[in-house]
Amino acid sequence: MSVTGGGTPGVPDSSLADVLLPRLTAVYGAAADPERAAGMRAYMKDVAPFLGLTTPVRRSLSRTVLEGTPRPDEADCAAVALRCWRLPEREYQYFAVDYLRRHAGRCSSAFLPVARHLVSTVPWWDTVDLLAAHVVGALVAADPRLTADMDAWSTDDDLWIARTALLHQLRYKERTDADRLFAYCRAQSAHPDFFIRKAIGWALREYAKTDPEAVRAFVAREEGRLAPLSVREALKNISA
Repeated sequence: MSVTGGGTPGVPDSSLADVLLPRLTAVYGAAADPERAAGMRAYMKDVAPFLGLTTPVRRSLSRTVLEGTPRPDEADCAAVALRCWRLPEREYQYFAVDYLRRHAGRCSSAFLPVARHLVSTVPWWDTVDLLAAHVVGALVAADPRLTADMDAWSTDDDLWIARTALLHQLRYKERTDADRLFAYCRAQSAHPDFFIRKAIGWALREYAKTDPEAVRAFVAREEGRLAPLSVREALKNISA
């Protein structure tokens, strides 16, 4: 089974999103801090404008926004996320990521194209990594047939899609498909971009908490192929 498709997903009708989005923009907008926003935008390499909300403030405001709202279904999750992604300020996308992390279990494999759109649109590590580990990873865990999509993503020309495939098993621990993880790392070992090389090391380091011997053996076999950054990250918490 493969559900990955091209194009931009349509925003489904959602009365819940119709309530949440105006409330969200009003509450977040009223708390904006332009001076702090400038610094946050610079720190995030100008990926997007910011409102200037720190994480504790933003999450406190989110509780106000969500107060009294029902649990979403899959269409609601898609509508909230896609509509947040259309707003310019980054904090709205953070709200969507937090919302999806909380409700990923409400979504089926059919949500994967939405997740792909979120990963590849205004991409940077601050949203991509959480979507990979908490949303895409949850979808694949719930429907292992989606591993076919991860296989395709792992060699995608979009480095953020490839990074997502590398990181989607971060929280799997003993459920990790080690052969697949190692195959993805091997396939991308010559990638020139920092974010792929770092992801390889991070994914291996995380799996080393479960099976350090397997990671040590893989790195020993592939050390000539793996970038030094990937090797350092993989072995950071285990002896070489």
